[in-house]
Amino acid sequence: MPASVPSIVLYQPEIPPNTGNIIRLCANTGSQLHLIEPLGFDLDDKKLRRAGLDYREFAAVQTWPNLDSFCAAYPNTRLLGLTTHGSTPYHSVGYLPSDALLFGPETRGLPPAIRDNLPLGQRIRVPMREGSRSLNLSNTAALVLYEALRQLDYPAMR
Repeated sequence: MPASVPSIVLYQPEIPPNTGNIIRLCANTGSQLHLIEPLGFDLDDKKLRRAGLDYREFAAVQTWPNLDSFCAAYPNTRLLGLTTHGSTPYHSVGYLPSDALLFGPETRGLPPAIRDNLPLGQRIRVPMREGSRSLNLSNTAALVLYEALRQLDYPAMR
């Protein structure tokens, strides 16, 4: 994982265009993308390729059989779980270059077993209007990653 840029971890992503958009986001920011299996699509999916355009070759994408294997490979990484059940607004977190932004599946979010094992300050949310369910996964990933990059003064970006 690049030391100067937080990474994105998608736990069991389901919708190919969202992952394709996030591949494009990672290619343009230098962030590494980690995909936790099972995936709801094949990495050769046409919709994934269309959304990621020709950015796949410029993005560092790694697939993991489970979240534990990712955590074992990156023991010094702080997981920040994005969840509507979080109490810490995304903009009030002090981001570190070694952070990993963890997102759950589009249809159900982070499972309680994962979410509840994160310290309260690492369960972060994007403020929304009362009664709103959620934002689109790729939009949320871009919003939060760019806040982290802003705090870190946009490392390796012009």
